Amino acid sequence: MFIDKEYFESWMQRILSKLDEVADKLEGSGEEVPLFDGEKLLDNYDVCKMLNVSKRTLQRYRSSGELPFQMIYHKTFYKESDVMKFIETHFSCFHTRRNRKDKK
Repeated sequence: MFIDKEYFESWMQRILSKLDEVADKLEGSGEEVPLFDGEKLLDNYDVCKMLNVSKRTLQRYRSSGELPFQMIYHKTFYKESDVMKFIETHFSCFHTRRNRKDKK
């Protein structure tokens, strides 16, 4: 069974145009940063990496109210400033406690 040259070329053209569409979407999506009131939003993955904690630990921080978050379309986001405040508050306390132990 042989395929007609014109038929083959038309299918190849369709495939290439679809690949171009996908490439355009991928290029555009990499530059978009979600914003909330003009502030950068971080997702669970980003915050877990920043804090070096598991998803479950992050869930505990949310549940206890220690780390503010926003739900947008059933996805959890954190304002960058809230995460930075959390780090300053919790990690400065950790360093203070650690310094007290070192002095004893």
